Amino acid sequence: MTALLAVPMIACVGIAVDYTYALERREAYQNAADAAAVGVLSQKSSTMAAALAMSGDGEVALGAEEALKLFNAQLTPSEQALVENVGISVARQSTDIVSKVNFTLNVPTSFLSIINVSKIDVTGSSSAVSPDNHFVDFHILIDNTPSMGVAATEAGIETMEKNTSDTCAFACHTTDTTNNYTLAKSLGVKMRIDVVRQATQTLTDTAAATRVSDEQFRMAVYTFGAKAETMGLTTISTPSTDLAAVKTMANAVDLMTIPYQGYNNDQTTSFDLALNNIKSIVGNGGKGSSKTDREKVLFLVADGVGDSAKSSGCTKQTTGTRCQEPIDTKFCTPMKAQGVKIAVLYTTYLPLPKNGWYNYWIKPFQAEIATKMKECASDGLYFEVGLGSDLSAAMNALFYKIAGKPRITG
Repeated sequence: MTALLAVPMIACVGIAVDYTYALERREAYQNAADAAAVGVLSQKSSTMAAALAMSGDGEVALGAEEALKLFNAQLTPSEQALVENVGISVARQSTDIVSKVNFTLNVPTSFLSIINVSKIDVTGSSSAVSPDNHFVDFHILIDNTPSMGVAATEAGIETMEKNTSDTCAFACHTTDTTNNYTLAKSLGVKMRIDVVRQATQTLTDTAAATRVSDEQFRMAVYTFGAKAETMGLTTISTPSTDLAAVKTMANAVDLMTIPYQGYNNDQTTSFDLALNNIKSIVGNGGKGSSKTDREKVLFLVADGVGDSAKSSGCTKQTTGTRCQEPIDTKFCTPMKAQGVKIAVLYTTYLPLPKNGWYNYWIKPFQAEIATKMKECASDGLYFEVGLGSDLSAAMNALFYKIAGKPRITG
């Protein structure tokens, strides 16, 4: 009986061992297929350039050849030798570029050769899609008012509170002889405005590395004003395809100065005014199909709390005409109505429990700030960034949602 059962027992063990090995080998080829499917749709690929030049749907020239090179590049020569067949297609379908990679392997067996099974056929596939690259204008509106002078980390806040007589975590940039802004610089405390400036510059690098053509993306940068005496929408850079120049000009983004503490009753943050004024500058959004029909996007980077003079219409209690409130979203609606997408990067307004002003005026509506900022954003284009979070990564994530990035679909 033992002799009779030996062969089938060996066969069963062999099947388990050989099929396990085959499945392990398949993983490497699946990764190669994924890399090829996504890589051939990268912004800098020859395939994408050819797809953009097409006037209609159909197979993309060079697509299969380029994807095959990417597939083989992930494999060693011995791994390539096991491939029986690779089927690749890259096509433009309406507003998408779609790639498909299929493969078949002949994986040699060990134990199964005893029963004359010399190989196991293994198959796999991958598919990816990338939105048809389009022309986009990115208008970046940065809140640079005094509240953005808060330290960017918990450690920074603690440092500022320990080194100020009134335990103030804000590096207010007053132009008198002593100010917390200078103190923050001397203590090496990075302020939130510093992080926003750096993230904006990183975004220009991301756009430059992503674009297929030099004219695909234009960027512009604005703030709420360099100084409180002349506050208002201020242009740092007009819309430009010279993204390196935009990056350089963004160095000018800094905290708004004030002549002295309490100047103008601290009414320096008017989202109403900024959004109303930038609406005409951005103009109507297009489909992004050409240089003359650009998609328009407003990147709003702010902590979401307005502090301005309002004789009427304030959504919270006022002190005279001073209105402190979450962003009033009725000023976001007109821009959306003219076809502009609003991408909101909410830099979390930080609770400051040691600050009497915060406890009385802001704390009562603290929970509403994020809700209103999200309400201002277009669908899917909202990101909250808290203390210690990577602001650059958040801006890039929003950028890719708009500009398009290849993704695996199967």
